[in-house]
Amino acid sequence: MVSSNSSVSIREASPAPSSLDTLVSHLVASKRSLSSIEHVWRANEIVTSTRLHLEASVITSARTSFLRAGITTQLHTLQGVHAHSKAIEAEGAEEYGEVLRTLDEADKRLRRTLDSLRTTIVEHTLRPESDQRKNLLDFVDEGGVDKLLAAVEHSVNAAKEAHSELVETNLGFYSDLAQIQNIVGGSGVSLHHSSSKRSAGSFHSDTTLGSPIPDILQSMEDRAKDMADNLESLVKHFDLCVTAIKHTEGGGDAAQRLTDDLPEGMAVGQEIASAPPEPITDQEREEMLEVLANDADQVEEVLTEIRDHISEMEGLLENTTAYIAQLDEEQSSVLQAFRQLESLEARLHAFVAQSQVFVMRWDDEKGKINERMNELESLGDFYSGYLSAYDNLLVEIGRRQFMEQQMERVLQDAMRKLDTLHEEDGMKREAFKAAYGDFLPVDIWPGLINPPLRFETAQVNGTEKVPDISKSVIQRAIHRVEGKT
Repeated sequence: MVSSNSSVSIREASPAPSSLDTLVSHLVASKRSLSSIEHVWRANEIVTSTRLHLEASVITSARTSFLRAGITTQLHTLQGVHAHSKAIEAEGAEEYGEVLRTLDEADKRLRRTLDSLRTTIVEHTLRPESDQRKNLLDFVDEGGVDKLLAAVEHSVNAAKEAHSELVETNLGFYSDLAQIQNIVGGSGVSLHHSSSKRSAGSFHSDTTLGSPIPDILQSMEDRAKDMADNLESLVKHFDLCVTAIKHTEGGGDAAQRLTDDLPEGMAVGQEIASAPPEPITDQEREEMLEVLANDADQVEEVLTEIRDHISEMEGLLENTTAYIAQLDEEQSSVLQAFRQLESLEARLHAFVAQSQVFVMRWDDEKGKINERMNELESLGDFYSGYLSAYDNLLVEIGRRQFMEQQMERVLQDAMRKLDTLHEEDGMKREAFKAAYGDFLPVDIWPGLINPPLRFETAQVNGTEKVPDISKSVIQRAIHRVEGKT
């Protein structure tokens, strides 16, 4: 009964049925099997739908691939722009960090100098007695330092703000690029189908590798052909049942009645049932009944094979439908990526401008910072010089103390010598007067009776004395001065 393509095998011959009831039961079963034509129609519908899916997949895949390729090219360009902006960001961060380190070092040096000025107490002998004790920092205006540091901090904060804006812009641009990249790079569609039923294959594909639908369509067409061949075998078996009943006594009416009300689209058996039976020999009838018995045993197997085929085809159709849905979803995703790319490119000018604005702002603020840093260095040098000058002042006071002491020693020595000469001169005058005074008239030289010369010392300038500072203080100042030279 079955075609040569069917997997159902013909059984061994069995005893030929002879009763009308047996033949009628075969005919009823055969008539029932003809309802499998619906599976054959469904198979044709599935094949047709799959062909349409194939056409749709080719068009959708081509459009999606073309669009993805264009987006990928644009992404490479935009990634280059982003990399350039990131390089500006990194360079700015490095320069900013270096400026901060230099500022920190200059600030620490200045703070150390100010602390030294603050802890250096001015010797009380240098100041009036009514003054309170003061340190060196009390004699300078520290407000200038605070004002300068505030200006530096303002420039540093402005530079930091500009860099933060660039970082934020770069992060936003990168996020948009990554989102588009994820859509384009992660939208490959796959199709997987597996079944334990016979003749069912396993399919796995990706849009980048090609559509799997042609292989599925070929598999479906093969199954549809097997189903059509099996249906044809069932139709032949039905015709043989009708013929056998007609050649059985009392079977004409049964054949006529059972060939009515066939499944829609089935117009078989009626002509055979209504036509008078052709004469056949007993041997021919026996052979016909033998074939009929063999075929009857295989009807259920053929039906099972048809149902298996249609079940597998339905499963494959579900996979192709899901594949097409994924293709459509991929196309929608790529279109979304394209729209996001258009939006990103519309903001590209602003993005590039942001890096240029940062460069200009950073150069401006960096110039201000360098200028104020030079002022900071100069101020630090001035305060260091002030501290060093105070040490040298102490050394100078020590030198003046020494010189004053030397002068006093010389003066005291001279006064002693003058006193000795004065006393000697007085004695010799008295001796002259005693020896010759009585003989010389008084008016011969009025200065004859004058006393010896007497000298006195007087300070003619610098009424204030050198401050009295201890030798230990002066000695420490000398060590500090010599340590700096």
